[in-house]
Amino acid sequence: MRDRAAQFSPFAALTGYDDAVRETARHTDLCAELTEDMKALLDAKLRVLRERLASEPTVRIVYFVPDGKKHGGAYTVKQGVVRAFEDHTHTLVMTDRTKIPIDRIRELDGAIFGICEI
Repeated sequence: MRDRAAQFSPFAALTGYDDAVRETARHTDLCAELTEDMKALLDAKLRVLRERLASEPTVRIVYFVPDGKKHGGAYTVKQGVVRAFEDHTHTLVMTDRTKIPIDRIRELDGAIFGICEI
C-alpha cells in the first residue's frame, strides 16, 4: 500500500524555478556617477578626515555595495569611527574592521566637517 501511495506524492518538475523567479524579481540599484563638484567635496572631506584621524571622529558613510549575483547593488550606510586609511588598497578601515573602498563612497558626513571650512 505504501509503494502505491508514493507514486501520487508531489513532484516538482521545475526544480529551482521558484528561486530563479525570486532572484530575477529582486531589485538592485546602479552605482550613480558623482559630479565633479561632488568628487571635489568628497576629496576635501577625505583630506580632513585623514588629518584628524587621531581624534577618532565619528562619521557617517554612504557607499555602494555591488551585488554578488546580478548586475547592480545597493547603497549602505555605515556610522562609526575610521581607524585607518589603507593606501595600497584605497580603503577606509573602521574600528569594527569594516573595509570601505574609497571609490565607492557617495557621501561622507560628521561633526568633524562642520568645524572646518570645506
